[in-house]
Amino acid sequence: MDQLDQESVLDEARRATGLTDFGRDDFREGLAMLVATYNAAPLSERGRRRNHRRLVELLSTRLRIEDAWRRHPEILQRRIARPMVLTGLPRSGTSALFSFLARDPVTRPLLLWEARNPDPLYDLAPGQTDPRRDALEARFAEGRKLNPEFTKVHFASADTPEECVLAQAFALHGVQMGFEVMLEPYGSWYRAQDLHGLYAYYRDILKMLDWQRPGERWLLKAPAHMWGIDALIDTFPDVSIVWSHRNPLLCVASICSMTQILMAPQMDVDKEQLGPVVMDFYATSLERGLAARDRADPARFVDVTHDDFVADSMAVAKRVYSHFGLEFTPAAQAAMAEHASANPRGKHGKHEYSLDEFGLGRDAVLARFAPYVERFRIDTD
Repeated sequence: MDQLDQESVLDEARRATGLTDFGRDDFREGLAMLVATYNAAPLSERGRRRNHRRLVELLSTRLRIEDAWRRHPEILQRRIARPMVLTGLPRSGTSALFSFLARDPVTRPLLLWEARNPDPLYDLAPGQTDPRRDALEARFAEGRKLNPEFTKVHFASADTPEECVLAQAFALHGVQMGFEVMLEPYGSWYRAQDLHGLYAYYRDILKMLDWQRPGERWLLKAPAHMWGIDALIDTFPDVSIVWSHRNPLLCVASICSMTQILMAPQMDVDKEQLGPVVMDFYATSLERGLAARDRADPARFVDVTHDDFVADSMAVAKRVYSHFGLEFTPAAQAAMAEHASANPRGKHGKHEYSLDEFGLGRDAVLARFAPYVERFRIDTD
């Protein structure tokens, strides 16, 4: 397959949708970086086709998003009030806590299928399920059979609460699928960006989803928010942030493994070269996030730990609600208890990983994360 070409994928998206307005041109720089990165990476033929298709899909959806905002200007008049956002190192328990808190009937979590398809369909009958949801669930069901190892790492279905990065990707920005930021030139470009524009675009996508399926209080999650704490707070002035913590020795080994699993279907990966890159990316995100946190109102944040959540998930939820002055209703507690009973730890298998296979040693990881470990008194034994 020939190398990707920026104008070609733009033209394909125009032809696929019959639309031409991509909105503000600030997405083009990120698109150029993604195209350059995919072209420079040692992708397999399958990987090249996959990323070509993905770019066309992102751009096509972006066209439909802009068209929906044009048709319904009232969307942008909505307000996303008092969102709660979960962040912290990846593999620190954010996904489990996210799914647990999302059981509260008053929360409005971002679901995977709608993060992939935020634009409205105009011909749905009242009460009809969006066919894109059903199609995506069929794809994920098949994917769970073909790649059971990834399911052990991160179970996903159309209706699971999912990370904000999926919706941010329509800005042709953000961490994308999680491996682009480990490659060049996209990785260096992303680290140098001011993220306020990305968060403004993301806020407006949330408004679109809220316009379609309103919620009382949005619940959101992504480790990538550590890169943009300042932008997150400036964009959502009444945001509350739950910060999850875990032994970095475990987090780093696990996210290295997850990143390699994401990359493997598209290219051969040298694990020992990948490990230090992954560690540096997430260590830097943590450092930037904590620096931004120190500039903000401390009351905006509450800290939780992976180990505390595993030991007593209900107590952690109660503490989060109490910190932010939220009512922890019997209905919320019952729904969370039911979720915990139906989803015991290890339900989808055990994720096996080690630092050694990624060219990392215990001492190197602890040295990089020493200020973090000391600040939050994290047990690394």
